Amino acid sequence: MAQPPRRPRTLQDARTEAESAFKKVTAPVAEAPAKAKAIPGVREVVSLRIDQDVLEYFQEAGPGWQDRINDALRKAAGK
Repeated sequence: MAQPPRRPRTLQDARTEAESAFKKVTAPVAEAPAKAKAIPGVREVVSLRIDQDVLEYFQEAGPGWQDRINDALRKAAGK
């Protein structure tokens, strides 16, 4: 003999469930933790896309090209 289809299990009435769902999507979002201030002189590893000709320009003078790029970016940022 075939079993009747099972009804979804509900723990609360429809109104209570709706209010609960509404509270979940309208609750204030907790603020993200404040980002720590950068420590002077500490460098961070990043991936950066630079045009080939720009990269070659800085590498022409030999070792220290990353420092030269950093100095140029610092100057452009007004630091």
